Amino acid sequence: MNTPLNAAARQFRLREYPVKAVNSNTWQMTSDAPQEPLAGQLLVRNRWLSVDPGMRGWITPKRSYMPPVQPGEVMRAFGVAEVVQSNAEGFKVGDVITGFTGVQTLGLVDAQMVRKLDLRYASEQQYLSGLGMTGYTAYFGLLDVGKPQAGQTVVVSAAAGAVGSIVCQIAKIKGCRVVGIAGGEEKTQYLKNTLGLDAVIDYKAGPIASALNAAAPQGIDVYFDNVGGDILDAVLMQINRHARIVVCGGISQYLDIEKVRGPANYLQLIAQSGTMQGFTMRDYMSRVPEAFMALAGWNAKGEVKFRDHVLQGIESFPQAFDMLFSGANQGKLLIQLPSENA
Repeated sequence: MNTPLNAAARQFRLREYPVKAVNSNTWQMTSDAPQEPLAGQLLVRNRWLSVDPGMRGWITPKRSYMPPVQPGEVMRAFGVAEVVQSNAEGFKVGDVITGFTGVQTLGLVDAQMVRKLDLRYASEQQYLSGLGMTGYTAYFGLLDVGKPQAGQTVVVSAAAGAVGSIVCQIAKIKGCRVVGIAGGEEKTQYLKNTLGLDAVIDYKAGPIASALNAAAPQGIDVYFDNVGGDILDAVLMQINRHARIVVCGGISQYLDIEKVRGPANYLQLIAQSGTMQGFTMRDYMSRVPEAFMALAGWNAKGEVKFRDHVLQGIESFPQAFDMLFSGANQGKLLIQLPSENA
């Protein structure tokens, strides 16, 4: 193929597995034109890419919930894309799809691994944000794993982040007392003034244990954990009987993923008959419509707000990835690919 579309094809590939922090040797930007789609394949042009903390685990050669990206492969990413050539039944040129489309402007995807979107019900951007995997993760993690009850105290780490901010809002809808943990004045003010949380902790401002004691004087019933590390340890010392710890992520450990530190205070789970459970969205894919309808309804009524941080262009991917671990993003981190890529 040698078309204007292929002339614009660019990709970020994994050059080598990072030992600790991702650096300039981790990624390689290439400009390889894709092949013609084989049977069951689609050639798609990405419009939006999602940048997620889970990407760090995908570039680690360790057993996980899905195989790691191999050196030389296009970096895995969720995206929203337009079909520009189809060799798969049920898909036609112009269809808008979502799935693992990769960090690339143009590429081949397996039609069985993507689904068509109906833009009458949500925008392309929303399907990667609050009405996509981000929202679904918050919905099922809190409600199915955390099982919050009205009047209980729910604590959320990385509460101003993509998943955490939605967890906080769902917990408020369910009648819980919600304590959010975030870093810095801008994020904590957002939690207080925009989301209306009952208490907010800036983990950068002082000892987390004493701040938790003041913010949750009746103890903690549900903890939605996005960070692990010292914050998880502090929470465990203040959990109530039959507390539920929802393990969604551990971003404090991702920069040295070969030497992850587990919770030092896990014996509190025995003392308080508590539970700690991890999950991924592969446990809930059959129930996506349930989450979509609930989140869309709350959003329409103004009960749940979605906050996105959008960068422009495929070239911004390394910067976007780094932002995840520096805390520089405000909400769900997305990359919009400009129309000139077509």
